[in-house]
Amino acid sequence: DAAQILLDREAINHPLPEGVPDDGSRIVLVTSHRRESWGAELENICGAILELAASYDDVRVIYPVHLNPNVRNTVNAMLRDHPRIHLTAPLDYFQFLSLLRRSYLVLTDSGGVQEEAPFFGKPTIVLRKVTERPEAAMLGLSKIVGTAREAIVYEAGRLLSDPETYRRMAQGGNPYGDGRAAERIGAALSRWYSGNSPWLEVWEEFAGAAPAEVAAA
Repeated sequence: DAAQILLDREAINHPLPEGVPDDGSRIVLVTSHRRESWGAELENICGAILELAASYDDVRVIYPVHLNPNVRNTVNAMLRDHPRIHLTAPLDYFQFLSLLRRSYLVLTDSGGVQEEAPFFGKPTIVLRKVTERPEAAMLGLSKIVGTAREAIVYEAGRLLSDPETYRRMAQGGNPYGDGRAAERIGAALSRWYSGNSPWLEVWEEFAGAAPAEVAAA
């Protein structure tokens, strides 16, 4: 709901972060900060980012870096000197959604970003072995790859080099809502308060996204 409201109000149209050239490059947005990724796992992720940046010269990686030293120290040590990898301070919600909206591909271990990326039709590589938000992966909108360098490079590379693979993931729909959750909650509470059944009619419910094979048909 929040993303839809901000989109309707044209509140998520910020420029790229300071220092990032707006030169038409494809933007790969990276967020990774979870505790289980610290150490060798984060080093693998950073190694994959370096390999992708070296392989695709039309790509710019933007990585808002978490303030935790366990993240910052590793990321800065491995990525700070590459001319097309941009390490920024954490972004506020408006700036982040603006960047997500402009991105071509997302690499993340964030649960929230896994929900927001399908809203904007952004294929997502999930840098975790399991996720509490499996719906996007079940529908073919994201790919759970873990933190192995080779797996990240392979799956991200497919999306950066194969337009048809990208199209299928980008056009699958959004399983996490259509911006009308608050409206439905209000209607259900109003019915309950009036002594009626709070259940919505079928035509009022959120239909969700179609499976990937249906969406691609």
